[in-house]
Amino acid sequence: MMPTTEVTRPVALVAVDIGLAHLDRPFEYAVPAELDLVAQPGVRVKVRFAGKDVSGFVLDRTAQAEHLGKLTAIRKVVSPEPVLTPPLARLCRAVADRYAGTFSDVVRLAVPARHAGAEKALDARAAEAGQAGEAQATQPAGEGPTAWDRYPAGPAFLRRLAAGEGPAASWLAAPTTDPQQDWPAAFAAAARATLQGGRSAVLIVPDHRDVDRVDAALTELLGAGRHVRLTADQGPQARYTAYLKLLRGHVRCVVGTRAAAFAPVVDLGLVAWWDDGDDLLTDLRAPYPQVREVLRLRAEQTGAALLSGGFTRSVVMQQWVAHGAVVSVQAVTRRGELPAVVVAGGEREVERSGAAARAHLPTEAWRFAHEALTRGPVLVQVPFRGYLPSLRCEMCRDPARCSRCHGPLALPGPGRPAQCRWCGVAADPFDCPNCHSHRLRAVVIGATRTAEELGRAFPGVPVLRSSATDVIDRVGEGPALVIATPGAEPVADGGYCATLLLDGWALIDRPVLSAGQEALRRWCTAAALTRSRDDHGVVVLCGIPDADPLPVVQALVRWAPAWLAERELTERAELALPPTVWMAGLTGDAAAVAALDELVGGAGGAGGGAADGVGVERIGPLVHIGRDREPRERLLLRVPLSQGPQAAAALHAARAVRSARKDPGSVSVHVDPAGDLL
Repeated sequence: MMPTTEVTRPVALVAVDIGLAHLDRPFEYAVPAELDLVAQPGVRVKVRFAGKDVSGFVLDRTAQAEHLGKLTAIRKVVSPEPVLTPPLARLCRAVADRYAGTFSDVVRLAVPARHAGAEKALDARAAEAGQAGEAQATQPAGEGPTAWDRYPAGPAFLRRLAAGEGPAASWLAAPTTDPQQDWPAAFAAAARATLQGGRSAVLIVPDHRDVDRVDAALTELLGAGRHVRLTADQGPQARYTAYLKLLRGHVRCVVGTRAAAFAPVVDLGLVAWWDDGDDLLTDLRAPYPQVREVLRLRAEQTGAALLSGGFTRSVVMQQWVAHGAVVSVQAVTRRGELPAVVVAGGEREVERSGAAARAHLPTEAWRFAHEALTRGPVLVQVPFRGYLPSLRCEMCRDPARCSRCHGPLALPGPGRPAQCRWCGVAADPFDCPNCHSHRLRAVVIGATRTAEELGRAFPGVPVLRSSATDVIDRVGEGPALVIATPGAEPVADGGYCATLLLDGWALIDRPVLSAGQEALRRWCTAAALTRSRDDHGVVVLCGIPDADPLPVVQALVRWAPAWLAERELTERAELALPPTVWMAGLTGDAAAVAALDELVGGAGGAGGGAADGVGVERIGPLVHIGRDREPRERLLLRVPLSQGPQAAAALHAARAVRSARKDPGSVSVHVDPAGDLL
């Protein structure tokens, strides 16, 4: 029996907010006559599912149902606001398919929670303005020089944006201490050109400090009220208000963190993101999408222009350049426009200063810092926070571990006993299980201890500390020592006179695939805050003897990030490593991982699974320690890049079978695994 004929399209396709893989499809519901006008595609609804009231979104309305029986009616329209637009729904589906996830999981990342007060307040403001809103504002002027003028392809890129075209570029930003030429100003200029062409712009950056910088540049270039910011730390009402302004077309430009990649702008013309390699651009919630892939899919679906910017280039972006998917844009810089780079602790310096040449703060670095402090601030980048974050037994040199959970021991401060970084239990006294020594030695020095040491080395100089838990946004031009962990470096007015990169080997020697590339990204981020060679700026890399001809060190000294990315891409192609292959990581209980693997491709790849016809190669399984410090089993699946979509579909199908059978155990699926997974 069909619903009442008073409704022209009586069947609603509803995406139910249930993250079970076997229920990852729309369900048909009847539209009651009283809800006909409001139950439109994109609105939130309440429906009955499996005996419970659950939330969902209307995806479409149709005249005929595929289900032959009687349809259950929609119980309630939560809000008439179409927050999940058809283009956004298509994007969410594509992201879910790309990462072998579910539609509802992606929608949770894309659409903020409803705030009724925000809807009412925005409605009131729109009514007072005659519902003209900011959408009626004149287009921003585009005369005058821009930060793109120093790039040979820059002006042409802006012209194409203003003409409504869809260029795609991987942009290597040149370091500068001039705010009018820095990357936030370039982002703002690209947004302005897009708005001149009558389209919208989505700008994504890693954290709220970057949002602040681009926000200020946009306000200066576009004027107040021409854009919104969209971040997780705004609070529910402010975030939902910004979302609604974009949805209704009141503003056409947004800058935000990773969730803003899904912002529902009208007539998208540009997607841009900064610092592609930053792990903050990868979501920590399933299905763990990366901003780069979300915006690539969005650009493909809408024909929008694409811009990836950074001081360095990830291997993935280098692959896009190599395949012709994007064009490389970079400046032709003179040597004097870049900061000088010195590698401390070389053989000559050892002959001159002895062991002090390769200390935590080498003699050479001390001399550069001492001279620079006569002119202005000095930045000191320390890879690790804390006091002494890594310890070894002084006698046998074994890593110092907790006797309770076997986690690593650290010294939280002077005069305090070592304690476990995982469970927090103090090791007082420490007893080495190998040699039973009670003495410890530091492996690396943390930011707190470094600040303490530098305070003694430079008495009378202000010492400032900036870390993830206590970030300083900006410092002045006066002499100061700024101790910062990677990603928390403040911007200095006029730039730093010198930048010291301590314990460089600690970044390079990490057991992850991207260690070298990540080290260069962190070094270049700090170096870009330094004055140019013409202005006597210098960057001192410490903890790596210059006798070591490491490519990552050469890339920093020569300021050649594209060269390193190209080299790494070649090496990974030879070794069949991402991004030249498709890879997924399965992490969880041993039995559950094995069961999912068997469903994907049959036991040991013997066939009979969802991935029949796909050449799945298995790496592992091995024991994996995750962020929660619990040991689990990890299995990596690898297939040729061309078969990635089929492999992702097979993974989703296998997850659906496990979900329908209610198999015990949980498995986390990471497509394009990164960080500690590789």
